[in-house]
Amino acid sequence: MNEKLTPIEIELLRNGLASICDEMYVALMKSAYSTNIKERKDHSAAIFDREGRVVIQGESQPLHLASMLGLVEVILERYGVNDIRRGDMFASNDPFVGKGSHLPDVALVMPIFAPDGSLFGFIANIAHHADIGGMAPGGIAGGMTEIYQEGLRIPPIRLLVDGEIVQDVLDLILLNVRVPHERRGDYMAQIAANRLGERRFRELFRKHSPARINAAASGVIEAVARRMRAGIETLPDGVYHFEDVIDDDGFGAERIPIVLTITVEGDHITFDFEGTGSQVKGNINNSWAGLQASVLFGLKVLVDPDGPTNHGMLAPVTIKATPGTVVNAVFPAATAGRSQTCQRIIDVILGALAEAVPDKVISAGNGANLLIAFSGNGPSGEYYLYMETIGGGAGARAYKDGTDGVQVHTTNTSNLPIEALEREYPLLVERYELVEDSGGAGTHRGGMGLRRDYRALGHSLAFSVHGERYYTPPWGLYGGAVGATGRHEIIHDDGRVESLPAKTETIEVEPSAVVSIVTAGAGGYGPPDKRAREKVTEDLMSGKYTREYLQSHYGNIDND
Repeated sequence: MNEKLTPIEIELLRNGLASICDEMYVALMKSAYSTNIKERKDHSAAIFDREGRVVIQGESQPLHLASMLGLVEVILERYGVNDIRRGDMFASNDPFVGKGSHLPDVALVMPIFAPDGSLFGFIANIAHHADIGGMAPGGIAGGMTEIYQEGLRIPPIRLLVDGEIVQDVLDLILLNVRVPHERRGDYMAQIAANRLGERRFRELFRKHSPARINAAASGVIEAVARRMRAGIETLPDGVYHFEDVIDDDGFGAERIPIVLTITVEGDHITFDFEGTGSQVKGNINNSWAGLQASVLFGLKVLVDPDGPTNHGMLAPVTIKATPGTVVNAVFPAATAGRSQTCQRIIDVILGALAEAVPDKVISAGNGANLLIAFSGNGPSGEYYLYMETIGGGAGARAYKDGTDGVQVHTTNTSNLPIEALEREYPLLVERYELVEDSGGAGTHRGGMGLRRDYRALGHSLAFSVHGERYYTPPWGLYGGAVGATGRHEIIHDDGRVESLPAKTETIEVEPSAVVSIVTAGAGGYGPPDKRAREKVTEDLMSGKYTREYLQSHYGNIDND
């Protein structure tokens, strides 16, 4: 017999489920070994129902929804309900057989059983591992052309049976990665987080029947679908079009087009990527799961930013993308740098809907998930591997300046504090600052990019970088100026400056040189001549902008 719950009862149980998800997220963060998880928070948690639908995703990494939406469905197809047992835990990371988005994001999925022994649902967490093997430390360097080069592919397989780790499977995984003791620590943290979630479900079952919780879960999914439909109805019906480009793939393909046509009809919306470029040799290809997550994020922030994230978001949305394109790549495409393409997908969504909801969209941000990796044998002789992503400018909006130096859109991680970096690795950060003149001028200016300069201490290191918005600047809206592009360089102590391509393969850097990373700013919003004069003066006095830049965009400022 189906339970009938009031909206208040559904909301109370939703909060109960969300608290389990949030506690799993915090437990993973606090027990992880790598800085990428414990400091940068590059992980997520989720709860699924028995059919594999996402009920709750923690408010963490939007792009991780890409590795969640279809994962449990694959496990159910692969094993069947009758072959999933209490104490199992499954690992998966593959974009093609596991419906993930790239190999460093490893998900651990655990079934939850009701008190009567029947399968109730699943819990999962996902963490970006600093290394997953492959040809390049960190796994997201330039130079990779197929998924086999990017690391160890893990189909949905059992990592735990009857609550015990399958040591042969863990040994296989750890044998294929660099710094295995750190990777092992992160996997143990993921296992512990899921076990915590299972305990919290047992506590929840003592208060509420499985039927009642299931009814609430279905109610939450249906409520999200209703909220999304209601939000879409606020958009003016019509057809909206926008195009942008990805800089390059590192192998000669340049200005790769991302083309989008959005059709709004009542409470339904269609995203059609016809005209987008074919998948490329380099590793910026995006899987179908990554496309889904990007589209849902871009839509959600415009029509329902405060609503929960779950499978209900898909109900009023149609996505069309030809297989074999850069937004919907097919095997064996290299996908490690797929987040660069995901960011551009969101840029074209915002650009297309700027006409429909100009007060809600923002100008183009730094448009990248700039990733760097350092590795080597430090002065102690111990091998290390350090990776991080660095934020940049966020786009200006109709009523406010863009935010300086942050991750944008689907990559909601923090910039690693220098203190944490220098405590754990033999690296020195010689400069960490906002980039002068990098936020585009406008009635409201764009956010500013970041600069970080790194030096190896007492050793040579291996370095790679993967960036975007180095050749095509972030656009402004309604007369706002473009933001500055990014760059990365090797600055030698003798003064020589060596410019590097946006997608740089692993190279060796001596301690007599500095690795300098500069991220892109963001576009401005509205004509610069409408900017309040006190804001222009503030920009000058803050040191964020030069007098020359301000005068070229805002006119004479000497009398301000």
